[in-house]
Amino acid sequence: MPSVATPDPYADPLVFGQRMQILRERRGMSRVVLAGLLGRSPAWVKQVEKGQIQAPGVDTVLRIAQALRVRALSDLTGLPVHVDLFAGPGHPRLTAVRAAVDALPLTTDRQAPPVEHLRARLARAWSARHSSPHHREVVGSLLPDLIRDAQLAVRQAEQPADWRAAQAALSEVYSLAQFFVAYQPDAALLWRVAERSMVAAQQADDPHTVGIAAWLLAQAHRDSGPAHYDPADAVTREALAYLTPLLPDARDDVLAIAGALEFEAGYTAARRGETGAAWRHWDVAREMADRLPEAYFHPVTSFSRAIMGAHAVTVAVELHQGGESVRQAARADAATIPSRPRRARHRIEEARGFQLDGQPDVALATLAQAHEAAPETIRYNGYARSIILEESESRVAARRQRASDLAVKVGMLAA
Repeated sequence: MPSVATPDPYADPLVFGQRMQILRERRGMSRVVLAGLLGRSPAWVKQVEKGQIQAPGVDTVLRIAQALRVRALSDLTGLPVHVDLFAGPGHPRLTAVRAAVDALPLTTDRQAPPVEHLRARLARAWSARHSSPHHREVVGSLLPDLIRDAQLAVRQAEQPADWRAAQAALSEVYSLAQFFVAYQPDAALLWRVAERSMVAAQQADDPHTVGIAAWLLAQAHRDSGPAHYDPADAVTREALAYLTPLLPDARDDVLAIAGALEFEAGYTAARRGETGAAWRHWDVAREMADRLPEAYFHPVTSFSRAIMGAHAVTVAVELHQGGESVRQAARADAATIPSRPRRARHRIEEARGFQLDGQPDVALATLAQAHEAAPETIRYNGYARSIILEESESRVAARRQRASDLAVKVGMLAA
């Protein structure tokens, strides 16, 4: 009896058009929607999928990969060369951070620093991350010693309360490490720090620490692709169920992490294409943000009143709503975001919106603003690199030159 199951694009030697159709259908995306994202006609999409015309050029292939949320170009093309579209280059300090994470400090004569000392160093590290244009360099230089000292503090804690406090500090150190490792070519290391952060947070039994770990674990799942959207939602739901009873009398940091988790639920819904759910979660998160002091800014998640405009841009972009993305960008005020990397990330999301809206020159200008705010953010962002690479092959000479100049600044091309 013949099977009517959808073929597996990774198991069979399918041609480009077949892979494109299977991946499109797995995302629940119609030909009309994909055509709109690519600036093509539905008939053109059908012709490519049916093999009636040649496979498109590299610039269009990259746009298809972005629209279909394909992480590796080989998934779409079937070619044996692996190109991860969303993983950035390895930072020079990645090796040292990885060694500290992987170490097993069972024996040592060294005395662990007090937890209060670790907390002060963590506060300085978060502050440096938000204020430095080269935040990965700063954080990468601090992490190895922080990881070793926090691990040691857990091992040497003698009283239950001290042990839980040390676990909370260790969890936050791993959370800081996840920011450093994200978008670098070591997915296994990212998962190790995300999972260790959650384990330590549960041992600490501290709501704020658990919330941070859950927020980052949900992101790790979501950024791993559609197959991980359900686990991302499960982590977010469980964390919110845990925190919600505490919210009527919660401290600002607990309320903020709950708001950040609420937005994460909307972010994942937007990735699924669930417009109503995405904006409902954004509305709830905004209500939580409005309960915070006007100048409050969460040191880990950046959740605040000021960030909600940027979050609205992200929702619209993930829903592939170019016009709405541009409208939301006009309402958001990037200058009110005190964190340089988060401000740069917002600029990248704005650039994605302008690209979706058919304004590539504005998209490139916005990416230049992202580079000015935090060069290391744009360097490790796959969406930014994809836009730059696409426009570096533009038929418009001036646009091609601007994209090429930006590619040199970002480190994608040699000067």
